[in-house]
Amino acid sequence: MRAFLFSFFFGSTVAMAQEAATSGANTQPSMFESMIPFLIILVLMYFLLIRPQVKKSKEHSNLLGSLQVGDEVVTSGGIIGRIKSISDAFIVLDLGSTTVKILKENITRLTHPKQEAPVSKVPAKEK
Repeated sequence: MRAFLFSFFFGSTVAMAQEAATSGANTQPSMFESMIPFLIILVLMYFLLIRPQVKKSKEHSNLLGSLQVGDEVVTSGGIIGRIKSISDAFIVLDLGSTTVKILKENITRLTHPKQEAPVSKVPAKEK
């Protein structure tokens, strides 16, 4: 497997070096051939680093936009509370015995995703 990867990434370079050694000519790879490794690295960086971060940021902004009074949330500091009021930049959390005013972006997640109330189907009693 290692030999395959080596030949995949560096095979053309090795082949050109062997060809130059046998022919005696000193040929350089073209500009495009020199740029291929850098382009591969940029594409890998996009898919491994940039794209997941953008997706996570978009999910967080959707979460902040969907918050409502009464939701139970977790802050970045680990505080769990119920939303008492919401403004543009701040949220007031009810912690039971006290209230805390925090920045809106410090909300990390809901403790319980919203679920519809379960419909209980009780069978009718037979006589």
